This record gives sequence, C-alpha cells and structure tokens, in this order.
Amino acid sequence: MKAEYVIVGAGSAGCALAYRLAGAGRRVIVIEHGGSDAGPFIQMPGALSYPMNMARYDWGYRTEPEPHLGGRQLACPRGKVIGGSSSINGMIYVRGHARDFDHWRDQGADGWGYADVLPYFKRMENWHDGGHGGDPSWRGTDGPLHVTRGARANPLVQAFVEAGVQAGYPATADYNGYRQEGFGPFDMTVWKGRRWSAASAYLKPALRHETCTLVRAFARRVVIEDGRATGVEVTRKGRTEVIGAEAEVILAASAINSPKLLMLSGIGPAAHLAEHGIAVVADRPGVGGNLQDHLELYIQMAAKLPVSLYKYWNMVGKAWVGLQWLLARRGPGASNQFESAGFIRSRAGVDYPDIQYHFLPLAVRYDGQTAAEGHGFQAHVGPMRSVSRGRVSLRNADPAEAPKILFNYMSDESDWRDFRKAIRLTREIFAQDAFKPYVRHEIQPGAAVQSDAALDEFIREHVESAYHPCGTCRMGRADDRDTVVDPQARVIGVTGLRVADSSVFPRITNGNLNAPSIMVGEKVSDHILGRDPLPPENVQPWMHPDWQGAQR
Repeated sequence: MKAEYVIVGAGSAGCALAYRLAGAGRRVIVIEHGGSDAGPFIQMPGALSYPMNMARYDWGYRTEPEPHLGGRQLACPRGKVIGGSSSINGMIYVRGHARDFDHWRDQGADGWGYADVLPYFKRMENWHDGGHGGDPSWRGTDGPLHVTRGARANPLVQAFVEAGVQAGYPATADYNGYRQEGFGPFDMTVWKGRRWSAASAYLKPALRHETCTLVRAFARRVVIEDGRATGVEVTRKGRTEVIGAEAEVILAASAINSPKLLMLSGIGPAAHLAEHGIAVVADRPGVGGNLQDHLELYIQMAAKLPVSLYKYWNMVGKAWVGLQWLLARRGPGASNQFESAGFIRSRAGVDYPDIQYHFLPLAVRYDGQTAAEGHGFQAHVGPMRSVSRGRVSLRNADPAEAPKILFNYMSDESDWRDFRKAIRLTREIFAQDAFKPYVRHEIQPGAAVQSDAALDEFIREHVESAYHPCGTCRMGRADDRDTVVDPQARVIGVTGLRVADSSVFPRITNGNLNAPSIMVGEKVSDHILGRDPLPPENVQPWMHPDWQGAQR
C-alpha cells in the first residue's frame, strides 16, 4: 500500500492537507487511529462536554504530576476520531491576533507573518455573521469551513458584552477581523445546527476524490532510509505493515503525538533517544520541547433569576433539547452556547490582548457537572501568553505507550501575577450594572477569597487546561538548534518529511487553536505543491492608541 503523500492524523491540519493535495490530483493516504464521527454526541454542538470525556473519541492523555499545581495531573484530551480534536472541541473559532503571527515571523518563521497568513484564513472560511455585524472584507466567504454565530437570545449573553463596555472596554463586532480587543459575539464552527469539524469541511470532500484514501491504523514510526522518509510503519488489524510514501510523509498527529512519532523514528534529543535504545537519525534537541498551553479558571456566579440554561439540566429538559435538535437541528442543542467573547489587556504596557473570556450562561464544568447552586453563569478566563514551557518525552521505546507530558504550568512568577489580575478584572466586570438584575453571589472563587495568597491557593487547586497544547516541533530558522521544522514545515536533518499541525507554532496564539491549526494545513499544502504562497495582505488591524499608558 503506497501513495505519493502519506498524512499521519486526520485532524484539523491533516484534513485540510488531504483536501488540498487530493484536489490537486495527488495520490494521498491519510492514516487515522480513530473511527467515525457519526452520532449525536459529536454532531450536536450542545453536547460538547461528552465526546472529550469518551475513550472512544479521545486519546485520554494526562499530564505528569505538575510540580507547581500541588502535583495534580491534568487532563490533556486529543481527538482520536476523524476530524481529530475539531470533532471533540468546543467549536470556538479564533484566528489569533495579528501580532501573534508577526512574532512567529520575527522568531524565524519567515513567510508566516500576519500579512502572509491572513489570505489563508480567508481561503479556508465561509463566514456567516448572523446579523451581528463585522466587516466582511476581513473574512472569507467561499471556503470549505463554515463559521457561524449563535442566536445570542439569552439575556445573560448580552449582559456580558454590556458589562464589558460599562467597565470601560470597547465593543467589537468581529474579534477575528479588524479589531480583536473588546467584547462581542463569538464565532463557532457550526453549520445548520451541526458541528462543522475538519472532517466535515475537508476530509469527507477529499475522500470523494478517487486519489484519496483513509486507512484506519495506528502509526508506530516513520520509516527512514538513507536520511529520507519512505513510509510509515503502522499496526493495522493486528498486523504490522509499512505504508509507503513516494514523495513525502507529513505528520499532522497533534502537539503530543507528532513529537512522539519523530522521537520513535530517531529524530529528537540524542541523549533521550539513546536512553531508550533508539538509533539517532537526526539530533534535534527541540523535538518535544517548547510545550505550551492555555490555562483557565471558571469564575462562577449564582443567578437571582431563572434565566440560565440550568432549566434544561434535568432528564426532561435534556430530552426536550435533544428532540428539538434531532428533529430540526434547532434549539439550545444547535449552539455550543459560547456566544459572547472578550479579549482584553491585563495592564498598560501590554500591546495587545493577553486575557481571553469565554462566557457561558450556565455554571458547569467541562466534565458536565453543574454547580450545586442551580441557576448561574460563568466566565472562563486565563492569560494567553504564559512564559512557562514544558516537554513531551518518551516513556519508553514502545509505540503503544502514552508519552510523558509535563507542561510545567505556572512555573514562572509572572503567571501567578497574571492569573490574579485576570480574576480581579473578571469580578469587576460582573459587578457592573448590566449584571445587577442577575447576580445573587459569587460561587467561585467566593467572596472571601481576596488576598494574593488566597487567590493563589484557589488557582493551584482549580485551574484547568483549556486544551490548547502546541509548540513541540517549533518552526524557525534551520541554523537554530531548537528549531524542528523550517518555514516550509520540512523536518531539519531528514528529507521527505514534514510536520503540519499546532506543534509547529513557535509561540501559542491568542485564543483557541483550531483555526490556526487548520490554517497551517492550508498554507503547508501550497509549500508541498510547490505553489507560490498567496499574495500577502498588508492591512493594519486595530491597536489601542495608548496601549503603553492605558489598560483599557
């Protein structure tokens, strides 16, 4: 079994690669360990808390005991299904800020500045503003990825934006367009009431080309002969076999599994590989390093009025929501319920937003457990650019073993300062007049938790991953020892091998990672096909005119 191109991972970037390569007439095999995305748990947006907690759809990774979080082991879900994590995520669509990509470029990822990547964001999008505003000239309208907005009918969703404005922040009609900073409507990858994952947008259309094949198998390592990647060793139906690549192997297996596969193939820190008896093909110390994520807290409020989604949080309510969705793809089940966003700067001197809000008109955890208080609402909040860095490493040389994942969360004092500030700024927003009719009291952290020490204790016990791992196969200049891939995503030290997923991010972007991960697949497809990149768009997004002197 062989093709010109073998893609490992049918996730966000892998699906986009398959679509573009197959569309150009190339013969492509996509290897995916997970199975079908059929069924209501994945397809119903309102059921998003289920698939990421199901072993059928999730790799089930957990971190090593995190030393700065009291030894807690945090969940690190990754999609094990067609569509990858885009089939189990919260469906939130955030490109990232223009300055994120300019930073990539300045760190050595030439050709990945905002002017370079904006045309790819436009190419992939089919944006529907839902009547909530925004300038369409910043958005794409005929790409495969449908991006929509929720109905925003719940009064709490409106109150959150009003409170942000009352607190002195701007409103923004489109944080993915000219102006990220401020409060406004969220974009989501939902279309006609269904999750619109990378599998729906890219993989299923790609498979309609006779040149594209999906193979369900477990990738063990890349086969490298005389310094060239020639295939992928897999376990399929209980047997080990090699799927051959005539031109290239492309790893798109996630920020956890792509570095794992490189190391199992002999590409990584030489001493670490030798420790596990793996022959070194290319000594690249950066493989597995530079691991980053977003952490967040839920600031939860109890509501005076029965306006939250809690009214559906019982057997009858859930049955009603499910029935509406099954019959007509309508009702609360047709939205991820994250319908209002906020992006703010934590203090004067920060040039672009470093705090993100996800507002939810329900007090609930990611695992689906609601607050005991009944009706309530919450803001998910956390800093966007933590300086803490971790590493993915091998537990041993057995491909079936999960890798060791240590994010080293909160290892820098600035992370604690930024989190305390985020909590206090959130409380200030919830204290505005717009929330006066709704707020009964603060559930968590709780009104008594005020001092730095008390806030730090709350953070240590309650902070959770936002599930945005990235950075472990960093893109940059070939002469940088910590770089893993060059600006065309080619693995340094081996020919015929690329990495294209969130692991190539030099630094984490501002917001959720699904959109920039798909963008990486889109852009790398042009590099693979030898096409000129799309012409850069030198536009100037909004920056606070007095960011040096004012926090808002």
